[in-house]
Amino acid sequence: MSATNVSRIAIAAGVAASTVLLLAGPAAAHVSVQPQGEAAKGGYATLNFKVPNERDQASTVKLEVNFPADHPLSSVTPEAVPGWKIAITKGKLDKPLEVHGRKITEAVTKVTWTADGSMIAPGYFQQFPVSVGQLPEDADQLVFKAIQTYDNKEVVRWIEEPKGGEEPDSPAPVLKLTAATEDHHGGAADPAGDDDHKADDQAASTEGDKGDKKETHAASSSSDTTARTLGIIGILIGIAGVAFGVLAGRRRTA
Repeated sequence: MSATNVSRIAIAAGVAASTVLLLAGPAAAHVSVQPQGEAAKGGYATLNFKVPNERDQASTVKLEVNFPADHPLSSVTPEAVPGWKIAITKGKLDKPLEVHGRKITEAVTKVTWTADGSMIAPGYFQQFPVSVGQLPEDADQLVFKAIQTYDNKEVVRWIEEPKGGEEPDSPAPVLKLTAATEDHHGGAADPAGDDDHKADDQAASTEGDKGDKKETHAASSSSDTTARTLGIIGILIGIAGVAFGVLAGRRRTA
């Protein structure tokens, strides 16, 4: 194979690797939800809403998560996050829920986190934990539509539901539910009574308002790091190929 052909192949490999790197990052860079452990039907679970910053020149300062109206949850208790204020919005239910022998007439419709001394800077992500229950027994998944706001006033709406197996451009966070367990606790224990749920809601909101002013930046997720690492390796291989081709050409000329 001639030195010219080697050089062309090396350049093509470098371009392909660069494309992989560029595509691998944004593909996973959207607001998502994952349970700690599992989210079993009919049980309780702790959910983590993961919010990456997709912008190079702006920081995320607000997150709004809308809870599914078709499957209202009787208990929603966010964990205090240092540097973020928490606001809980509730609404009346058309059909009351019966939990632990008591009727619940209202449920949380939205939880909003607003930066208060902190923010999600470019290149970082933040997780917002929420304890929820009881999860529905007649659904396989729950869709949480989310709205992300940057400090430059840009608003990104993660509200599109996946259809036909293809991921939309702005997918909404989707929680997959697993089979019901015997104790109906799922990945988190069921607090004792609805009065405790309400007390937890108020306590979480108060702690969120008094959150620490220190700026928090979480480390990059392992999946994102792996994708970027593979892309960088591909680029280095491409560069090495170009260098080899150039040297081979010079030796042939000599």
